[in-house]
Amino acid sequence: MSLDHRLPSELAELRRTVEAFAHDVVAPTIGEFYERHAFPYEIVREMGRMGLFGLPFPEEYGGMGGDYLALGIALEELARVDSSVAITLEAGVSLGAMPLYHFGTEEQKREWLPRMCTGEILGAFGLTEPDGGSDAGGTRTTAVRDGDDWVINGSKCFITNSGTDITGLVTVTAVTGRKADGRPEISAIIVPSGTPGFTVAAPYSKVGWNASDTRELSFTDVRVPAANLLGEEGRGYAQFLRILDEGRIAIAALATGLAQGCVDESVSYAKTRHAFGKPIGANQAIQFKLADMEMRAHTSRLAWRDAASRLVHGEPFKKEAALAKLYSSEIAVTNAREATQIHGGYGFMNEYPVARMWRDSKILEIGEGTSEVQRMLIARELGL
Repeated sequence: MSLDHRLPSELAELRRTVEAFAHDVVAPTIGEFYERHAFPYEIVREMGRMGLFGLPFPEEYGGMGGDYLALGIALEELARVDSSVAITLEAGVSLGAMPLYHFGTEEQKREWLPRMCTGEILGAFGLTEPDGGSDAGGTRTTAVRDGDDWVINGSKCFITNSGTDITGLVTVTAVTGRKADGRPEISAIIVPSGTPGFTVAAPYSKVGWNASDTRELSFTDVRVPAANLLGEEGRGYAQFLRILDEGRIAIAALATGLAQGCVDESVSYAKTRHAFGKPIGANQAIQFKLADMEMRAHTSRLAWRDAASRLVHGEPFKKEAALAKLYSSEIAVTNAREATQIHGGYGFMNEYPVARMWRDSKILEIGEGTSEVQRMLIARELGL
């Protein structure tokens, strides 16, 4: 397969539209939300009205009829300005709605997807547990069948979009049985917000992504109908592996946007900041930093678009998704560090976007599969 880097006209127009929205609507106000650790409801509502939450879903479910490439383009443009807004979209689509689209019954899709595609409600994916981390197979949350109900007990942590005023559901992974060899059978179950026994903790105090919603969840004898099972019983582990493979492409696009945003801000600053009688951009040391930053962002873009193109065309993409996620997340951290250095003392001030980007970058090497996990996946795909 050859990759044509040129975007078709409809995707080029989408990119321009989201770019304008990010600069005209998000950029002027998001800093205040970030400082207050507040969720930007009006921005999210506007993203819903634009159809961003429905980008990769068919029109029959209220979507825009696009694909993962369209989603990635939107995520990259948003993250060039702010990652809290971008991760709200990424998690709402890749982790919230996509499991329902891939594995839900027709009734489940009809019930939930139209409202998720318009941003009326957000979905969350309850996977990570306090004692689990990357060991998702070590899930301790349990779901026991009791007549026509599932009874869920356990806890989840670091769950994005799980406690907003517009959160509609959380898809929870839970142990529903044991295999012959004693290993747990994990299933995915839809838990609507407000279900008795389902408790959402206060928002975390985080280093970054401060305008996004991240919570710990607990389940105490939570009863939901047996029909809330998502996909096949005992196939939850395989299901979320598929979701994470796709989600890595989305995170790679987001990380690329952050990396490019660091270039954007630093080039602008280097042209206007004067020291020793000339713009600092006239110094070769600064020029070389910026050239390397642009090189990383450009290469990262090619990587995530290659993985997305393979996914869209129905080709194997697991290795390419891991490569893109690994590379883009690590270069986002590097670009954020370099951007802060170029800005000097101002880069340490929260009024400058690069300070926000620096704080937001590190989680990209951790969330939806750590860099270590990506290297394991790549090695396995190489047959090692």
